[in-house]
Amino acid sequence: MELGRAAEAVPDLDAHLTEHPWREEAWRLLALALYRTGRQADALAVLRRARALLAGQLGVDPGPRLRRLEAGILAQDPGLDPPSEPAEAAARLWARATEAYDRTVAAGAHARLESTVGLLRSLAVTGGGGLEAAREHRTTAVAAAEETGDAELTARVIGAYDVPAIWTRSDDPERARRIVEAAERTLAALPDGTTAEADRCRLLATVALESRGVRSPRGPRAADAAERIARGLDDPALLAFALNGVFMQSCTTAGLAPRRDATGAELVALAARHGLVNYAVLGHLIRLQARSALADFTAADEHATAVDRLAERHERPLVAVFTEWYRALRRAATGSPYDSAEAAYRSAAAGLDGAGMPGLERGLLPLALLGLRLARGRPAEVDPRADWGPYRPWAEPFALLADGRDAEARTALRALPEPPPDLLYEALCCAEAALALELGDHPALERTYRRLLPASGELAGAGSGLLTFGPVDDWLAVIRRALGPASAGPHQGGTRRPGTVRRPGGR
Repeated sequence: MELGRAAEAVPDLDAHLTEHPWREEAWRLLALALYRTGRQADALAVLRRARALLAGQLGVDPGPRLRRLEAGILAQDPGLDPPSEPAEAAARLWARATEAYDRTVAAGAHARLESTVGLLRSLAVTGGGGLEAAREHRTTAVAAAEETGDAELTARVIGAYDVPAIWTRSDDPERARRIVEAAERTLAALPDGTTAEADRCRLLATVALESRGVRSPRGPRAADAAERIARGLDDPALLAFALNGVFMQSCTTAGLAPRRDATGAELVALAARHGLVNYAVLGHLIRLQARSALADFTAADEHATAVDRLAERHERPLVAVFTEWYRALRRAATGSPYDSAEAAYRSAAAGLDGAGMPGLERGLLPLALLGLRLARGRPAEVDPRADWGPYRPWAEPFALLADGRDAEARTALRALPEPPPDLLYEALCCAEAALALELGDHPALERTYRRLLPASGELAGAGSGLLTFGPVDDWLAVIRRALGPASAGPHQGGTRRPGTVRRPGGR
């Protein structure tokens, strides 16, 4: 039926229904097959028989799927028609190719593992359930490859999954950790010599990619080594993969948007010369993020338009998630009314539902709304019941302050770790600065000032392409005022002085 071969299905469905008369799906499929072969009256007769049997023998009415089909047949709903010719041809080709593969490639052949990873690469860019399934089956494929004891095969299986990644926080940290460990074991087992250099490069790039958002020297070192090998081998696809690892490790401190912009520009140029569509998408998204951080929304708009065109042409549904969030960020950063910016964020968050990217989705909306409020000089108004995901440590002190529990808020502030090395580093530094300003905590203010200073001239958090806490320079200025002799509050452990702190946007 899915292949558009309804006429061939009718005899088998008729026999199936005879054996299983109580299965409503059997009645539905037979009626649909008859309708698709131009036998509308016969299809309706089947549905009437189903109704009479169910009512007469069981005393029940047909279920909703049977009732909808009957109504659709009576209305001659176009949605019941067989697949269009291109879809039918593609479906038949897929079925025949997979049948041929099953016949000709032995069940235990190593080629099956490598072919599976190729399929998973395509599955991952479909988004939603496809992305989740690709992640799950990838780890299984890697484990199966390791069990063979063939380091070169394992290297190919691990390295073949060169799916471009744009978000610098893992969707599944535990799976990512297992992939990194497998890649490290395989690196140690690879034979010496230049023949394995491409495999080594892909393994190093994988370590860099899967170590995203983890503060460790290994990720940046792996990224640098992969880039060096790729440039030496003069392999465009390999270099693109390595540059993705470089991008993932480019958030170790604030103020690195220009570096990311250069990486994105090289990816766009490389992809254009060598037809690397997935990396063209990645390059434009990286440049969209970087130009947003630099408040260059004219250029960011151009990259958003370019990547939307690529996504439409090449069926990359996840791109729309990022470009819709970018347009919400643009509203927030360019002075749109508060209600309009908030509505844009909420609309963008709805688009994340079912996208298969929990590392992006969890906590993003409440963090974006917190940034919007602070940048506009409004009270934080943190809802502790919201799903803050990994950003909860930065949210809870605000809730404690709102409850008048200043001592607990101060303790929570001092317990905050340095933000992880991802695209929201500057945003979380600003959240910490806002808490320190409210509590008059000078050590925390000095710490956040040092961390934010390299990003002077940028929009805090906008390098994510998703949200912003306002201009970094505004935060630096208000911190300097709070630390100055005229406006400095009590030192560490002092009492908060309500009303003396003016946050960015509140001037």
